[in-house]
Amino acid sequence: MVTYCVPESFAVCVKTEEFSLQQAQPKEETQGEDISAERLLHSEPEGDTEHSSDPDKDEDSTIKGTKQSLERHIRIHTGERPFSCSICNKTFSTKYDLNVHIRSHTGEKPYGCSTCNKTFTTIGSLNAHRRTHTGEKTFSCSICNKEFAHLSGLNRHMRQHTGEKPFSCSICNKTFSQIGNLNAHRRTHTGEKPFSCSICNKEFAKADGLKYHMRQHTGEKPFGCSICNKAFSHKSNLNTHIKIHKTNH
Repeated sequence: MVTYCVPESFAVCVKTEEFSLQQAQPKEETQGEDISAERLLHSEPEGDTEHSSDPDKDEDSTIKGTKQSLERHIRIHTGERPFSCSICNKTFSTKYDLNVHIRSHTGEKPYGCSTCNKTFTTIGSLNAHRRTHTGEKTFSCSICNKEFAHLSGLNRHMRQHTGEKPFSCSICNKTFSQIGNLNAHRRTHTGEKPFSCSICNKEFAKADGLKYHMRQHTGEKPFGCSICNKAFSHKSNLNTHIKIHKTNH
């Protein structure tokens, strides 16, 4: 049994949802890391989707599709997840989300980049990847106008302005603006070091730690002084070096 919102309430909710999608997707489909928006843009009704030349049948199909869209929308409020993965029993609110999840088991990546042939599980992920080739930056900060290729990048950036830290450590309650920083912090409690050097097998808790360490092996010095062209493997070393020039003036 489905409980329907009163028409006025549903209309308001739908308008709000559509506005949100327009903000998140100004030029094309949004990227895969924002699954809910992509699902709403690309999902099809979970029934018959064939079109007919009969106007009466077309009207019936439209009504049926609208009802199914409402049913899917209602699950946002109820938390109902009627679609279950037969492999791991994880549940989902829409058939589309289930189908995307199943690809994590099968390894299927049906969407291919025409430029480099890299493949992806969702059309949104492919669209996000294409921007690495085009250099397009679709999403712009309303405060400082900095532009981003991905919505997730803009969302992370906005927290610098707002100071929001939505990710909290369940052990010490310390909060973080990014989920990656929380995951790295958790390892200070667990002692886990998942990043290993392929040359000397030294292990690190953070990916950045491994990246900096690898420069000891490769000799890479990506940070160059704009005054004397001396190069450094770490930005902090460059900053210290620049102070020498400032004190000499």
